[in-house]
Amino acid sequence: MQKLTNKEEEIMHILWKLEKAFVKDVLMEIEDDKPHYNTLSTIIRNLEDKGFVSHTAYGNTHQYYPVVTKEEYRKGFMNSAIANYFNNSYKSMISFFAKEEKISAEELREILDMIEKKK
Repeated sequence: MQKLTNKEEEIMHILWKLEKAFVKDVLMEIEDDKPHYNTLSTIIRNLEDKGFVSHTAYGNTHQYYPVVTKEEYRKGFMNSAIANYFNNSYKSMISFFAKEEKISAEELREILDMIEKKK
């Protein structure tokens, strides 16, 4: 799965939220740093070229919808991040978050309980 730019990810989050949208609908959802309509249209068409989005045509107007789910993207993104930044080691990733104080001992115990319940 291709990596998306920050702006493409922002647009995908909007499309996942709306499920189906015209360019003008997406534009209305962007709060900061709104791109020009034509720029946004190009970004969405690029997402379509990358296989993340498709459309239904209504004359000259297109209604876009995601074809990659948020879960599919998250899984690919996390697998890539773990491979590139943690040498494919989930232990290294969890250790990183523990050292950065982004995860508590209680949360780690909850994760262990979830793992043990799956067995």
